[in-house]
Amino acid sequence: MTKVLVVEDQRALADALELAIAAQPDLECVGAVGTVDAALPLAAAGADTVLMDVHLPGSDGIEGTVALKAAHPDIRVLILTGDTDPAVLAAATAAGAAGFLSKSSALSDILAAVRAPAGGPLLVESAALAALLGPAGGGNGAEAAVPARLTAREREVLRLLGEGMSPRTIAERLVISPHTARGHVKNVLMKLGAHSQLEAVVAATRAGLLPGD
Repeated sequence: MTKVLVVEDQRALADALELAIAAQPDLECVGAVGTVDAALPLAAAGADTVLMDVHLPGSDGIEGTVALKAAHPDIRVLILTGDTDPAVLAAATAAGAAGFLSKSSALSDILAAVRAPAGGPLLVESAALAALLGPAGGGNGAEAAVPARLTAREREVLRLLGEGMSPRTIAERLVISPHTARGHVKNVLMKLGAHSQLEAVVAATRAGLLPGD
């Protein structure tokens, strides 16, 4: 039984999610609240996954994600938002979010994301990804020059970043030390002009280094 906490200040949406989750035989909604302060004690009482809005009264969803992950490292935070600003999504990724869902997502997509196994790839719902990538063919000449600057190993690391893997998981997959993996990730981000894994994946997709779907 996966225990889900909803943190959403739009009461109608919060209630709808609570009812939908409660109706699933394998899911349990442990609460639907509108602030991070109200969410913290409920998470402490037992929650596996949190559906977190970004724009909340008081502490926002980014700060909430940081607080939840600091107190409960194994908890999964899925950002549920209508804001597809790349800077917001990159900040949420850095805070430890496991994925992003648009508020316009189908309920089946939200439930599928909740059921996704912990430690899997970074989940980015198609509408959010489309907003990040922008118009098709929007890459510039600088992005097109990136492939020539990446080594074969860096391309391999980039592919694994695109699958949502952390540097530690990449190290295990490639049978290299975590220190070496972090070095490769740092080089990839530098060459792509990115400040986070999400930004690197977006830049690489725009440059044609990763599939756009």
